[in-house]
Amino acid sequence: MSDKIAIRDAYGQALKALGGLNRKVVALEADVGGSTKSVLFGKEYPDRYFNVGISELNMVNMAAGLSLEGFIPYVNTFAVFMTSRALDPIQSLIAYDGLNVRLCGTYCGLSDSYDGASHQAITDLAAMRSIPGMTVISVSDAVETKKAVMALADYKGPAYLRLSRAPHPVVYEDNMEFEIGKGIVHRKGSDVTIISTGTVLHRVLEAADLLEQQGICATVVDMHTVEPIDAELIKECAGKTGAILTVEEHSIRGGLGSAVAEAVSASCPVPVSILGAETFAESGDLDQLMEKYGYGARNIAARAREVIRQKQVIKQNGYFNR
Repeated sequence: MSDKIAIRDAYGQALKALGGLNRKVVALEADVGGSTKSVLFGKEYPDRYFNVGISELNMVNMAAGLSLEGFIPYVNTFAVFMTSRALDPIQSLIAYDGLNVRLCGTYCGLSDSYDGASHQAITDLAAMRSIPGMTVISVSDAVETKKAVMALADYKGPAYLRLSRAPHPVVYEDNMEFEIGKGIVHRKGSDVTIISTGTVLHRVLEAADLLEQQGICATVVDMHTVEPIDAELIKECAGKTGAILTVEEHSIRGGLGSAVAEAVSASCPVPVSILGAETFAESGDLDQLMEKYGYGARNIAARAREVIRQKQVIKQNGYFNR
């Protein structure tokens, strides 16, 4: 892993670059362009940039109209407001009609740390993946962010792109392959599978290193696409390791963990443990908040050992043989 780069900065640069490659791309902003970094696109292509003010609902309505005219709108605001204040037109206009709109929610998870729980988005994945036809992507670092922005330009249908505010270690090389709907296996092990989404990936890889020192071999998967989820990869991992831990900077209800549990129950039942937010958080330093709420590498490793024990109990008692 290399130096830290802010996800929002990587997004702004990628959107600006995309604007030069595709004149159908337009950007809409709810008066937080300096925060989402969509302002970089606006400075370069002012005729394709629309700051609608603090009016998220109207912004999504406008994006629907632009899409119907053949444009590819990238809609920008904080994730917590995108998936609450604008949820009505997202469902009734964008998703219901299958429009080609990119909903880009920044400051996801706990990353808007000092603004506290009112600005921290821990229910956005659940809200968006519950909408039929909505593709949901949560990126882990700056490289994956750029790849996702470009891939979505050629993608058909509505999509939600989940973006963090804070700097995070760069995990991927520039030549990494990104395919919507396909998870990425970082390492293979036989004892447990750890599936993560978003910027917690580097913490999961650190946890896997700790487990290896304890003689435990973990498979690590970056499930950047939460919907549609890579059910085949999940089935394969479940069959090989017999136990799964999911890690997400999101509520334990309705997000990655729920999606994985649904896939596992349908194909290869094994114990699934979901590590995520169980309560609203608070205001404070992001690294301290992440440790306090269970996202530290040591806690992730401990949760992995716990689900391995669950697997062993099931095997010893022969629950699935009855």
